[in-house]
Amino acid sequence: MIYFVIVAAALCVAYANGSNDNFKGVATLFGSGTTNYRKALLWGTCTTMLGSVAALMLAGNLIKAFGGKGLIDDAIAAQPQFAASVAMAAGLTVLIASRMGLPISTTHSLMGALLGTGLFAGSALNLGNLWSKFLIPLLTSPVIAVAVTASIYPLLRRLRIHLGVDSSYCVCVGRETVEVIPAMTKNCQSVALEKAEKLTATIGKQATCRSQYTGSVLGLNAASTLDRAHYLSSGMVSFARGLNDTPKIAAMLSLAPVFGVSTSLILVGIVIALGGWISARRVAETMSNKITTMNHGQGFTANVVTGLIVIGASRFGLPVSTTHVSCGSLFGLGAVTGEAKRATIVTILLSWIATLPLAATLGALIYMILSFI
Repeated sequence: MIYFVIVAAALCVAYANGSNDNFKGVATLFGSGTTNYRKALLWGTCTTMLGSVAALMLAGNLIKAFGGKGLIDDAIAAQPQFAASVAMAAGLTVLIASRMGLPISTTHSLMGALLGTGLFAGSALNLGNLWSKFLIPLLTSPVIAVAVTASIYPLLRRLRIHLGVDSSYCVCVGRETVEVIPAMTKNCQSVALEKAEKLTATIGKQATCRSQYTGSVLGLNAASTLDRAHYLSSGMVSFARGLNDTPKIAAMLSLAPVFGVSTSLILVGIVIALGGWISARRVAETMSNKITTMNHGQGFTANVVTGLIVIGASRFGLPVSTTHVSCGSLFGLGAVTGEAKRATIVTILLSWIATLPLAATLGALIYMILSFI
């Protein structure tokens, strides 16, 4: 019975992870107007699945890290009730955030659940491993993403201008309803206001319509080449997310002697894809439109920074959060362009602060309940 609970809880985490994280890699595609929601989601889903498959060969260190061994007592980490509690607590935390449209970290949720459940179960914590292998990567990765994006984007912008690629303005034409006084009576009394439509034209950038790049580099059209590069960078981020997150969730299945490592990774990858395809819309809107406005080049820059940081961390077994890194890149982009939406950013940061204690509390409560079963 308890092994069934472990499997169900781990797959719940996988679904929640997909709903909260799958769109993060392609949010800039949608937010910059490069493509629509469905096409962006399809691209993100496919490339995330490729990352999940690649995890079979490249991410064994993360599977070990998120099994709990080395962080809490091995005897407690091996308990089926422990695995089930961690999975259920992390899954519920991420599902709550997804419902609210808040992009939080599955990594952060799992760490909180590990700590809360382990402490309640009476385990001592390996503070050295907690600090060096978990907290330092989680705390520093978004700061690095902000700094790198804010530093690189101005350089790339200067390079674009030097190469003769210009950012064009656009004219938006539409209709606006206005109130008018059509006539006056013979006694000079005004009649009631009436509504009429007039044709309007607005010049602007992405606040009113999407800016485009004009010009060419080495004989290649700048706009179309950038769009292709943007797709590739988004695929890189989604691939990195699948590579980094799938082993963390598959680690929870390792305590249920039902599936092998390879089967666990593939099964988790499939459920992650389903979660994103079905339930990603709320977080997608936040990531794409509510953190900062962006054009194609800015979105491309944020994706490149995110992908390089997450792939590098996965290669060395560091459990960074794709959420923290991708949001950090967008924070840095908004800061340097002056388009950051501060209220949304503050809300996201508060949700990150609340993630660990919420997951820890849920883990302790669930472990207490399962101990009586």
